[in-house]
Amino acid sequence: MAAPSVAVDNLNPKVVLNCEYAVRGEIVIHAQRLQQQLQTQPGSLPFDEILYCNIGNPQSLGQKPVTFFREVIALCDHPCLLEKEETKSLFSADAISRATTILASIPGRATGAYSHSQGIKGLRDAIAAGIASRDGYPANADDIFLTDGASPGVHMMMQLLIRNEKDGILCPIPQYPLYSASIALHGGALVPYYLNESTGWGLEISDLKKQLEDSRLKGIDVRALVVINPGNPTGQVLAEENQRDIVKFCKNEGLVLLADEVYQENIYVDNKKFNSFKKIARSMGYNEDDLPLVSFQSVSKGYYGECGKRGGYMEITGFSAPVREQIYKVASVNLCSNITGQILASLVMNPPKAGDASYASYKAEKDGILQSLARRAKALENAFNSLEGITCNKTEGAMYLFPQLSLPQKAIDAAKAANKAPDAFYALRLLEATGIVVVPGSGFGQVPGTWHIRCTILPQEEKIPAIISRFKAFHEGFMAAYRD
Repeated sequence: MAAPSVAVDNLNPKVVLNCEYAVRGEIVIHAQRLQQQLQTQPGSLPFDEILYCNIGNPQSLGQKPVTFFREVIALCDHPCLLEKEETKSLFSADAISRATTILASIPGRATGAYSHSQGIKGLRDAIAAGIASRDGYPANADDIFLTDGASPGVHMMMQLLIRNEKDGILCPIPQYPLYSASIALHGGALVPYYLNESTGWGLEISDLKKQLEDSRLKGIDVRALVVINPGNPTGQVLAEENQRDIVKFCKNEGLVLLADEVYQENIYVDNKKFNSFKKIARSMGYNEDDLPLVSFQSVSKGYYGECGKRGGYMEITGFSAPVREQIYKVASVNLCSNITGQILASLVMNPPKAGDASYASYKAEKDGILQSLARRAKALENAFNSLEGITCNKTEGAMYLFPQLSLPQKAIDAAKAANKAPDAFYALRLLEATGIVVVPGSGFGQVPGTWHIRCTILPQEEKIPAIISRFKAFHEGFMAAYRD
């Protein structure tokens, strides 16, 4: 009998050996098995529900969609509603008006048809206007590529920049594992630069320079720098001065700046605000010819949390016409991004304004979500810092905390015996004792010899006290069991 023609050992090694995606990895797969067990054998585990704190997926944990956005999508997807009289009493006047405008920009008013490979022109015009309003500098619809969330845009740029294993991409450590996974899939080299935990996850130019020089000495051609701001998994918000230094560094070293800005609405401290890298670069006098810059945005994060709608865009500036043609070619291979996501991306960048019929209710929803996220972040941060052997930096933005664990040697030895990283061992024990799902820091990268977990701030506010008390009881028991 012939051996199977497809087996793990003859699959693409870039997938099998090099590609990891921890936020949906081993611990989450085990959590799903336990969830199945709870359904088939209620009462068989020491908890009654699985609490997913592993991924930035707000609506799966009970966050409600923003009403205005959903009204517009409903009307666009079922345009015959616009002809019915009762629609005026069911939908806000500005949602009706916005849907009418959007449908007029879609050929045949058909949301079920393919669009231009960059996305519907009218929606790209709206996004460009939103970017210009946010930054105070012009934006061009021709620079916008609408994508199914930010991730396909990242893959597209990696595909274009990475030619072989000697092409490197500078990435922050800790990093969102999309970057390490996509670099591995496309066969490039991840060049790490370490964020400084002792300064609130600061990005230090001296470390960037050192990593760049070391890589070049090894024959690696470093093509681009990834910056995640606000940070994932670390939750910091970059200061303007730091951003200017980063822009200068990329300009001087001839690097493409890949700016992951999907958490731009998620700011929880009064002394920091979001500034796009494009705004910073333009404020420094750099124009299109000075700096190749790709900015990523998504409808999955912010206060909207529309992860399943798969909407987002990348804004591409500073590339020559021949290079842009190649970017367009890659976009064309994918035909186009989904139309609902395209519409949402245009709404996120152009929400209701003061004076619009929906403005008061929209603002109340937005403020309510962001204020609650800020309270949840603070409560979890305080809880982590109150426990022996855990230190946690302030969550200034994004949706995560990344506390450091100082584990007893006995726990580290037990993890080694179980053939697991110590933070993965801890996270697995936490899950089996409490039902709380977190991601070990080893899935994001960390300074060798340090251990972390990433925990989202997304469970609904009324569940946070129970999560804290469960976590506290587990941690105290774990430390007592493994005390040296």
